[in-house]
Amino acid sequence: MVEQSDRAPLLDWEEIPPAGPNQAVPSSPVKENVTEASLPLDSRTRGGTAASDIVLRATGPGAPASVPVVTNRNVSPGPGWDIRSPIDNMFPGLSVKPCQWEEKDQIVSVFVVTFDTRSGNMVEWCLPQDINLEGVEFKSMASGSHRIANDFIYFRKGCYFGLACFANMPVESELERGARMKSVGILSPSYTLLYRYMHFLENQVRHQLKCPGQYLPLEAFYEDKKAVLPPATNGLVTACPTWGATSINRCMHPEMKITHPAGCMSQFIRFFGEQIMVLWKFALLRKRILIFSPPPVGVVCYRVYCCCCLANVSIPGIGASVPELRPFFYINVADIATLATEVSYVACTTEKIFEDKKELYDVYIDNQNVKTHRDSLQSLLRPNSADKEKYRKLSEQRQMLLYSQEVNGDCTSSEEDLFILFFMEQNNRIFQTLSEVEGSSDPTLTAEHMRLMGLDPQADRSFLLDLLEIYGINAMLVVDNPCCL
Repeated sequence: MVEQSDRAPLLDWEEIPPAGPNQAVPSSPVKENVTEASLPLDSRTRGGTAASDIVLRATGPGAPASVPVVTNRNVSPGPGWDIRSPIDNMFPGLSVKPCQWEEKDQIVSVFVVTFDTRSGNMVEWCLPQDINLEGVEFKSMASGSHRIANDFIYFRKGCYFGLACFANMPVESELERGARMKSVGILSPSYTLLYRYMHFLENQVRHQLKCPGQYLPLEAFYEDKKAVLPPATNGLVTACPTWGATSINRCMHPEMKITHPAGCMSQFIRFFGEQIMVLWKFALLRKRILIFSPPPVGVVCYRVYCCCCLANVSIPGIGASVPELRPFFYINVADIATLATEVSYVACTTEKIFEDKKELYDVYIDNQNVKTHRDSLQSLLRPNSADKEKYRKLSEQRQMLLYSQEVNGDCTSSEEDLFILFFMEQNNRIFQTLSEVEGSSDPTLTAEHMRLMGLDPQADRSFLLDLLEIYGINAMLVVDNPCCL
């Protein structure tokens, strides 16, 4: 069987060619004065970073088996740490398996959006020409983008997901008011492979700024990658994946490789600190979570993805009756009608007007400030003692992993694996305990059960009551004397 090339003739739209299973990835110097949003998408697979940076191996289709991992030289283990322990030993019963299959490319549209000084944002060109792209001109060029030089944006358009790269170039033109702004983007039924074409889209938007109207590379790209969708289904991926088994298959786990070398999940958790445990509870409760940030919005789109990952459960049947935690990624005022019908989602926006539209969300995040207008959720906003203990364990396990990688050269596990497995194990423990209590002759939850689940018997009572109601679990929470908890 002849292996078909993943590259179209005369085009170079992936940053690096797919490496073989044993092929090493050469190091290349990191450019100076590069912003986080402008770094190449696969930059975390490159060498030459500072010693304090963590360079994670790339995973997923076409990625090398491993690359050297650079860790902070000052990391040291605490008492009783076994530096030989692999990540699987941290989470008994959970594991990470290599990819056994490759997801096919399904590009349903490629388009160019421009800013016209008279008409505003408009779709300048697209293929196929008969596809409905209404609203894409605003989704692919975020509000406030005129203040920045470049950005990338993930978004939803109907049953499709999109990725667009934006660039802003100064020009000596009175008609264009001194600036030319364009976005080049693609649509697909799934967001899991969109990252592959980040570099291509970045190059193409720069090309469109310098040579407007030259679409031949985009036409060739579409012809090579266009989707052939089954007529009876739209192939929609509506939520971040939940696993029905006890292992993570790397192809099932969307590798939305963030532009920072340390990976999106590690950056996400370090950005929020202990507040990550507050977001974890809101994600498990399937709340409507809206993240505000001024441009650039690309990195914030990854926070949407990370929020969804906090709610993963691998126990079969759990969560089948609850709303999906739908990633909407970037939204704007044109999405208000759609959001009004959603019961659970995670999204981000650059438009401050959403803060006043409280009927559209349950949780609002501005920078690192997490807040809610719902009285029933106020008690969840402050991390309690059990939350702080979980965060301490997560930080400790991360240090163990980094030390093991440095001392033993173990590149088989990454921080992404650690964080996803940590929350999956926590969620599994909660729902396994709840299922056992529900099936027992006395379906009563005690303070001891709550401690077993890693919850605070007093501070987490309202969280657990909401969890029982949302997931339809028939168990009662005993009324204990707070002084005895």
